Amino acid sequence: MGDKSSQKRKYIIEKAREVFHTNGYKTVTMKDIVQACEISRGGLYLYFSNTKELFQAVLEEENDNISDILESDRAKNSTPGENMLLYLSAQKNDILKKNDNLSVAVYEYMFLNRSEENDLFKNKFENEVSALEKLISEGVEQEWMVCENPAQAAVHILHTIEGMKIQAQTIGISSKDIDKEIEYILGTVGLVLE
Repeated sequence: MGDKSSQKRKYIIEKAREVFHTNGYKTVTMKDIVQACEISRGGLYLYFSNTKELFQAVLEEENDNISDILESDRAKNSTPGENMLLYLSAQKNDILKKNDNLSVAVYEYMFLNRSEENDLFKNKFENEVSALEKLISEGVEQEWMVCENPAQAAVHILHTIEGMKIQAQTIGISSKDIDKEIEYILGTVGLVLE
């Protein structure tokens, strides 16, 4: 794909993200994307066959996962405890920006595509668990954390975070409530905020 073509694809994905964010997943049509991008229908179909394929491309661009955070320059020079705080802080920011995420569209997509299509989300979850487990294990080895079962702790932490994301989209959650949950999460791995 040439540079101009790559830029056009990226532009379409950015505009589609805005449309999915505003309208969710199930009601969006290719016509909505055409209008948002101000391109011809044929121009859009050169890059994407349908809204499902386009939504999957939007999701692939989302990069709020622990691996990206832990691979940042800041994280490479930090302790496992500081990296856990960095990760949880990023999650808190994501939860609080409920008006700027795709949560509703993601849940609609998952409910409408309940087959192997959800492997994208299952794989993302498993990768997050693995990276978080590795972080906790390193924390235990370096005596920053205390945890008998890093794998199970990682799963519980991700379930807690996902629960807060759902709460933010449904009944709302305050920054103070998120801080309490983060404090609880840190306690499960033997970290205490001072």
